[in-house]
Amino acid sequence: MSPLATMVFHNLLAALAAVAVASATMVVHESRAVAPEGFVRQGAAAADEMLTLRVALAANNLAGLEEKLMSVSTPGSPDFRQWLSMDEVKAFMQPSQETVTAFNAFATANGLTPTVISPNGDWVAITLPVAQANKLFAAQFDVFAHPRLAAPITRTLSVSLPAALAGHVDVVHPTTEFVLPGARLAPADMHRALGPLERRAPAASCNSSVATGVVTPACLQALYGVPATAATASSGNALLVTAYEQQFAQKADLADFLKLLRPDVPSTTTFTLLSTDGGVNTQNPNDAGVEADLDIQYTTGTATGVPIQFLSVGGNNFATSLLDTTTFLDGVANPPTVMTTSYGSTESSFGSTMATKVCNGYMALGSRGISVIFASGDGGVRGNHDTDSVCNNNAFMPVFPAACPFVTAVGSTQGFGPERAINFTGGGFSSVFPAPAYQAAAVASFLARVPAGFRGTFNRAGRGYPDVALQGWNFEIVTGGAAGLVGGTSASAPTFAGIVSLINDRLVAAGRPVLGFLNPFLYSTAAGAFTDITIGHNSGFVCPASAVAFDAVAGWDALTGFGTPVFSKLLAAAMQ
Repeated sequence: MSPLATMVFHNLLAALAAVAVASATMVVHESRAVAPEGFVRQGAAAADEMLTLRVALAANNLAGLEEKLMSVSTPGSPDFRQWLSMDEVKAFMQPSQETVTAFNAFATANGLTPTVISPNGDWVAITLPVAQANKLFAAQFDVFAHPRLAAPITRTLSVSLPAALAGHVDVVHPTTEFVLPGARLAPADMHRALGPLERRAPAASCNSSVATGVVTPACLQALYGVPATAATASSGNALLVTAYEQQFAQKADLADFLKLLRPDVPSTTTFTLLSTDGGVNTQNPNDAGVEADLDIQYTTGTATGVPIQFLSVGGNNFATSLLDTTTFLDGVANPPTVMTTSYGSTESSFGSTMATKVCNGYMALGSRGISVIFASGDGGVRGNHDTDSVCNNNAFMPVFPAACPFVTAVGSTQGFGPERAINFTGGGFSSVFPAPAYQAAAVASFLARVPAGFRGTFNRAGRGYPDVALQGWNFEIVTGGAAGLVGGTSASAPTFAGIVSLINDRLVAAGRPVLGFLNPFLYSTAAGAFTDITIGHNSGFVCPASAVAFDAVAGWDALTGFGTPVFSKLLAAAMQ
């Protein structure tokens, strides 16, 4: 056969394959009836608009990895805390050859060139015009606007797959995902200026009234018994702070914070900058991020002497940023032992397939010995930042990633005698993830106390969160060279992360493995290492106290989890 005839023959085969794919039985992969509230359809996307879609290929043994994670994280197991290596996790997470072959055949038949974009090979990217995407995925890509979006986005309400790809593809992103910007959990109206940088009496503030008490590192040390002595494990026990949405941590602000509130720590103490997706960390005081400064200052200020890393994630899509954080860490041979994140959004905005894929990414990190910690949200039972429009909506809105069963979610308390759940503390039950076995008894006990005729609507079979809690109001920080007060579960999460890092330091010093995935440990051996919080109602920051929400009860509850930590008891449980 001549070269020309050969080329014609192969082109014919490709054309026939494309026709076969186009006419193949399609299986609905994910859909939603309407776009979330506030999104307005502006019409069909232009046929020639180019889309870059990320496709998640199914792991070859996800069930095996989950089984292994539960084994290595459950006290009493023969392989307790024998965390996996990067390559061992990859063996579970990488797609099978059958899956790769199936997707490559689909791509070739349709003139697509996939690019592998993750260390485990489970994410690929393809670029194609809207017209082709509509045809290949039985979709209708439209343009949607929202008052909080700087520019319209292109999305579809339904995405389907050829039957030949069913079971091989987990996610096509972004398709049915409608996550808004503003995932930072510390509400802007919680930041209040204090004025000039001047020393106060921080320890005494723990005994102040709820309205005026100021929380500082010394206050937290006194309240929870956190030691001020420096960690001794200078390597192998880093604490990672993640940053999204152009939040920049200022080294000058950290130095001023240490001078003001941790004078026993050298003011030259700083953090290591890491970056993915083109993330930067500008040091212009005008660019100081309240969230970034808060997270850096209270990890450094609590976890004395622990190496702090700051991961700046570029890009404007929060869902993409979350998955790119996990894939970044998948490629780090010696990852941090703790990761804290003070961001989240309403679970339903992600779509179930994307939320599940990101959550499974946290499962992979946990199996490597990383304690993945998330703030539980600042809208009470009503999602992220609540507004008056949702106060009378009794359909509760869980927050993701806090609702993922492979992360440790941290709620908020306020007051010092006794502490109580603050009204904004995020808590509830996932609509995507079922309650894991490790918390079945604790959740059942709480649900038995929910009053008959309770008017809130939620998934009683879902994963309950938060797992623990900590102070979350009137945290003193330095941002842009000035002192101020902030509040939110985004203050609680980095502080708890600091406590976990200090316990890891003691474990490493004793020649023992770090805590890693915390939850099976917290719900068993460590359940008694917390001060139970039995007062509070999480109706939300702007909703009235009369709005339907959960109430704190004895034992685990969907406001504060097991309560606030007692360092000595948590350390003793870890050392058992």
